[in-house]
Amino acid sequence: MLTDPTYTVPAVPPADTGVAWLRAHVARFSEGADHRRRRALAEDFLAAVDAESLRRPGNPVANLAEAPGLPRAVAAEVAVVARSYQPHTPVTEEADAAVARLVAACGGGWDEATANRIGLLVQACDATIALIVGRQPPVPVTRRVAPSGETVEVDLADTPFGAGRHACPGREHAEALADGALAFHRLHCGEQPLLLPNAWDFASAAALAGAGFPAVGTTSLGVAAAHGIPDAAGLTLAETLALARRLVRLPVPVTVDIEAGFGCDPHELAAQLWELGVAGVTIEDGRGAGLADPAEQARLVRGVKEGGPGLFVNARVDTHWLAVGQDSTIDRALRYVDAGADGVFVPGLRDERGIAAVVDAVPAPVNVLAQLDIHTLAGLGVRRVSTGSLLFRAALGSAVTAARAVRDGEPVGHPLGYQEVQDLIVTATPRRSRPH
Repeated sequence: MLTDPTYTVPAVPPADTGVAWLRAHVARFSEGADHRRRRALAEDFLAAVDAESLRRPGNPVANLAEAPGLPRAVAAEVAVVARSYQPHTPVTEEADAAVARLVAACGGGWDEATANRIGLLVQACDATIALIVGRQPPVPVTRRVAPSGETVEVDLADTPFGAGRHACPGREHAEALADGALAFHRLHCGEQPLLLPNAWDFASAAALAGAGFPAVGTTSLGVAAAHGIPDAAGLTLAETLALARRLVRLPVPVTVDIEAGFGCDPHELAAQLWELGVAGVTIEDGRGAGLADPAEQARLVRGVKEGGPGLFVNARVDTHWLAVGQDSTIDRALRYVDAGADGVFVPGLRDERGIAAVVDAVPAPVNVLAQLDIHTLAGLGVRRVSTGSLLFRAALGSAVTAARAVRDGEPVGHPLGYQEVQDLIVTATPRRSRPH
């Protein structure tokens, strides 16, 4: 049916606004001259986007939209429209309103070029996310209406991007988007553990990226203390989001410490960070001097994963950090992995036998702090080693030591020069132009 030249896709009714207008003007639901003209518009749009530029972390629809200059925030509107896009799905007022906002973002023209631009984003939405989470084929079936009027589901197992004149025109772009979304995940699969340095502001992150580290994380203590706020109190949501917006300019994946979730809806927080272009998050189960109920924490982990399917979700188990409930470490880790966590972080665990036991029991990359030699940790099977707040505390100590040296008339050492810092900031290569 996909390749039969005599089969025609049933026409959709004409319309002037909303989802009905979108359906009536895209190549997906057209045939003949209309289809050829509209498909050419979609192909021209894709030809102007370098597929290689899409190999980066973040929501794939936001990345695809931003390439030609649309704001990344349109990804949320696209997701709403996608739920009503297919002719067999009901159209909601919310979806019609989202189409209007997308048209406005594209320049305000209710024309075929705008419709097919939006159509590509809509069709990339669920299918590309399915690629990212590993579903094969990403779209298992496509619906067609047979000449008899019967709806037929066509199996796409052997043709995951379709076939014939209605085949997906953006396979190269979709694969690049999925590949970029998983780049940070792959850093946990090398021969040696990923050494993840943790930054607290743009300058420290840029310096670490410039020094050749393949990814950078944030330290919740550093972010909080730099703003005069206590750590682990759930008070740095605004500061964390503001820093994330700056750090995604860097040419390396960025993962963000979100403490225990800041009391936010985990789905919404994760979606916001993924839309910004963040590659991963760490979420902890510590609550003050105690621990969260593991079932409740698993719910948070699941919400984060659902909100940002391509995020590397690192579930932090604070049993050793807080020296409480240590016998529950592995059970908690397994619960969080079952809930969707991509990795498990056990700060404070420095006993070699204990580390090996967690590595052996948990079917996901294990992360610990740099409290043992990295070669020893590699031999134990650890896949990620974080510096945590170490670099921030070392920087504070060095600053005080330098100030005392000046006061006492002693040599200061060899700090970075003024121009070196200027150059570091100026040359921190933006991964993209970021309209907000």
